[in-house]
Amino acid sequence: MIRLAVRAAILDAGRVLVVNAYPGQASDLWCLPGGGVDPHASLPENLAREVAEETGLTIAVGQPFLINEFHDPERGFHQVEIHFRATLTGPPTLTLVDPEGIVNRARWVTRDELAALRHKPDSLCQAIWRHGPATYDALERIVP
Repeated sequence: MIRLAVRAAILDAGRVLVVNAYPGQASDLWCLPGGGVDPHASLPENLAREVAEETGLTIAVGQPFLINEFHDPERGFHQVEIHFRATLTGPPTLTLVDPEGIVNRARWVTRDELAALRHKPDSLCQAIWRHGPATYDALERIVP
């Protein structure tokens, strides 16, 4: 079964918010905030809910800029992610209160700082600051 997820590139003052979504700080892998899609709600509604749940931030969801998929063949895990641009509609005050206890760290980073972090998808750093239509990032293996 393929899991569908949404993620937000929230830009503020030339920085983007990234989160670490491995319980107990088990990994140094960073990604954009977001998560799994619940049925009967739009992708933007799901994304705004996920961001609020994980970070306490409120956002306006813009256009998609990247579609990515990754998998872990050993666990039988396969996820397709749609990354959207987003803007803050409230203060940039983080309150990490993820009800699932997965997101344990968050930080605002510049493009150069993101490039220096281990992150997924691999093309994220280039895609966030690129202008133009959404791109597809081919299936890659997720590494915890």
